[in-house]
Amino acid sequence: MISATQIRGARAMIGMSIEELAAASGLPVETVTALEKGDFAGEPHALFDVRSTLEAHGIIFLSSGNQDEGGPGIRLRARTSSDDGIRPENLNAANDD
Repeated sequence: MISATQIRGARAMIGMSIEELAAASGLPVETVTALEKGDFAGEPHALFDVRSTLEAHGIIFLSSGNQDEGGPGIRLRARTSSDDGIRPENLNAANDD
């Protein structure tokens, strides 16, 4: 199980709005807002849908116990070699966003 804090943090880490997460997961904005407040009752599939969507965007959920210190958390999946981003010499106004 993931926590409301992990959902909020994961969404912030990848720069996704509540509206974008709702659309990507196929849920109403109100449901995603409720999940971020810790209200997991009512729609058990909603938590699974949000988690799956965030994981598809590169989030890894950490449970307590799989790190030396601390409790549950999040991290970004390591990039693959094919996703190196934009090299500094290729930066220009056209790709500045």
